[in-house]
Amino acid sequence: MKKTAWILTLGLSLCGHAFAQNFDDYFVDKTLRLDYIFTGNADKQDICLDELSSLPQWAGRHTHLSELPLAGNGEITVKDKATGKVIYRTSFSSLFQEWLGEKEAKVLTRGFENTFLVPYPKQPAEITVTLKDAYQKPCATLTHEVNPKDILIHQRGTGNLTPHRYLWKGGSSEKCIDVAIMAEGYSAKDEALFYKDAEIACESLFEHEPFKKLKDRFNIVAVFSESKDSGVSIPRNNEWKTTAVSSHFDTFYSDRYLTTRSVKAIHNWLAGIPYEHIIILANTDTYGGGGIYNSYTLTTAHHSMFRPVVVHEFGHSFGGLADEYAYDEAPSPLYPYSVEPWEPNITTLVHFENKWKDMVEPGTPIPTKPQTDEKLIYTKIGVYEGGGYTKKGIYRPTTECRMKINEAPVFCPVCQRSLERTIRFYTE
Repeated sequence: MKKTAWILTLGLSLCGHAFAQNFDDYFVDKTLRLDYIFTGNADKQDICLDELSSLPQWAGRHTHLSELPLAGNGEITVKDKATGKVIYRTSFSSLFQEWLGEKEAKVLTRGFENTFLVPYPKQPAEITVTLKDAYQKPCATLTHEVNPKDILIHQRGTGNLTPHRYLWKGGSSEKCIDVAIMAEGYSAKDEALFYKDAEIACESLFEHEPFKKLKDRFNIVAVFSESKDSGVSIPRNNEWKTTAVSSHFDTFYSDRYLTTRSVKAIHNWLAGIPYEHIIILANTDTYGGGGIYNSYTLTTAHHSMFRPVVVHEFGHSFGGLADEYAYDEAPSPLYPYSVEPWEPNITTLVHFENKWKDMVEPGTPIPTKPQTDEKLIYTKIGVYEGGGYTKKGIYRPTTECRMKINEAPVFCPVCQRSLERTIRFYTE
């Protein structure tokens, strides 16, 4: 549900373009799927390797291979074993790390599935997975080797693909960002309904800048992952369904927080279909959703707020944007005041120069008084107090934004700039 620090200089950009020419030196056109279990509690965390799989095509980026678009709450680094050279990096956040801020983590140890995709190495590689705490310090790390010729690497996606159809195709997977929209809680009789809902999600995304002007850099595929039952689980109502990815509301006892811990199931359904980013549509009219950076978006499809919510949650999972709303006077355990959040659209002012300071008019007071003019509430950039779930000490760029309220028709200029940078990072 969170995410940033965007510092891409011209030098890094040129470096990324230069390295892109060498993709074929280190990788083949396949995907190495990495399944891990993140386990632990508030005091101690560990990472366990679960399984390795191969997918028949690499749908990810071919440029900026050794750079990160955003810092995230965790990182994967792939090195060529023979030379020690970093040949690929990616960042992420996880439901496990959110859970560590819950009271339950102080008294209980849990394990969470996590799956990541990297390009398939030609030669033996060394992979390091690192988790960071709320202070952005490493709290768990695992390094393991991968022999690409290992016979126990599970080959997936070579046949019996999940039914799917493209809703929009901007170009080849090599040139575009591949987004898969999955069905959750749609039984066989609901197939037509799912494709209709997926079309709405696709339309909603491309109604927003910068996705609208950069539409040709995306491919959108709808994947009918059929469920036994219609609907999704609502534990507070004692409603439990058998569905494709076992999602449910009431995550961390929050009514509207809709997530799944069955991450491997998500990727099993998608095996063989080119994808990088994932949107899961839940066949329910109960309000809710969730979005985890470089993991997935999950949202209700039949609530009246479906359109804005799916875009908001994709802002999390794709763009690493933070929630800009606030409901507590106390600081959030996710955002200590002494640390600058990595997400691009909130700040503690610790390193405001790395955020949107360059977009603020000189002389703008901090905190900035909220705007009341309808023409300014979404566009007037300042330093407005309240964000990251906390009313004090954390600041957002505008009075209102798609990352703050459902009624906002647009992302604010700061979020738009960050999203555009991320899109260009993946495609240039």
